[in-house]
Amino acid sequence: MRTKEEKTRILYLDDEENNLTSFKATFRRDYKIFTTTSPNEAVKILGENDIHIVISDQKMPNLSGVEFFELINPDFPEPIRMLLTGYADIEAVIDAINKGQVYKYISKPWNVQELKITIDNAFELFNSRRELKLKTIELEKAYDELEKFVYSASHDLRAPLVSVLGILKLAKAEGLEGVAAEYFKLIEKTIGKLDSFVQNLINYYQNLKKGVSLINVDLDLLVDEVFGTFSHFDGAEDVQLKKNITVDKIYRLDQLRLKIILNNLVSNSIKYRDRTREQSFFELSISEEENNLQIIAQDNGVGIDQESLPKIYEMFYRVAEDDMGSGIGLYIVKEAVEKLGGTIDVDSQQGNGCRFTITLPIN
Repeated sequence: MRTKEEKTRILYLDDEENNLTSFKATFRRDYKIFTTTSPNEAVKILGENDIHIVISDQKMPNLSGVEFFELINPDFPEPIRMLLTGYADIEAVIDAINKGQVYKYISKPWNVQELKITIDNAFELFNSRRELKLKTIELEKAYDELEKFVYSASHDLRAPLVSVLGILKLAKAEGLEGVAAEYFKLIEKTIGKLDSFVQNLINYYQNLKKGVSLINVDLDLLVDEVFGTFSHFDGAEDVQLKKNITVDKIYRLDQLRLKIILNNLVSNSIKYRDRTREQSFFELSISEEENNLQIIAQDNGVGIDQESLPKIYEMFYRVAEDDMGSGIGLYIVKEAVEKLGGTIDVDSQQGNGCRFTITLPIN
């Protein structure tokens, strides 16, 4: 904000010395004024001083006021621009607004009181814009620091969670029975859910911050690796994981994002399996269609009702209050697919499973 001692700094460019002299004599007590008849000198003044307001005459021999404002726009976007002219030129007014980003159009001869009010209002606008810019920078910095903190904390949290899950499995292998066995099962389920959420936070950050990185990927091996990740996942023993890969060559793909996509699709299928069925399945089909990689993930789980379908990619959206998911998995899947320049579609009915179709361009 402007202090009591600080004056609004104005640069006035005009090819007529008399106009410059008159302006300076009229307003020198209220503002700190820089005047010049040369556009080059005006640019130099802008480079050496923190100018708040730039006033330019429109009709000058070598350069119009609008052209001058266009010239300084890239290097000096902050000062508020005001165009001064004694000609009723509507095209100049339109150009001033569209090209020169001019705040106000002032006719000569000016009214001293009206011009002073306009200058003061322009400075308030300058101040508001600068404050907003500073607040935006501070907000972006805070947001970036928060993201880094969440990513770092998620990494630090995941290591002990995985260790606890390992210990629980060892304890179960000892042949626990009765109430103790039930307690351990509940603990394992709860920690598994927390670990899944933490992993989603890590995936979210990686997808957001990391650039697309293409490497040679063997899809058959990648799918085996993803399926293997879920071998000890709670409920995985109830779901038959199938793969149907009709491509046999190596593709240049973003392996990190592809794993994020596949992991979430498999995880969702296991979480939302239909427990009333004798046999649940998840089938992953990968084929090449018209220079695109087509990935189809299909299951016979509980499905999604038609009202919820348009919302499933929204962050933290859950179909029901007792939904076991975090509401972030499919959001991350869609973001990852779009980062790769692809598309994702879903076909589902409640009680009849889901079918996700993902199309990715082949590089």
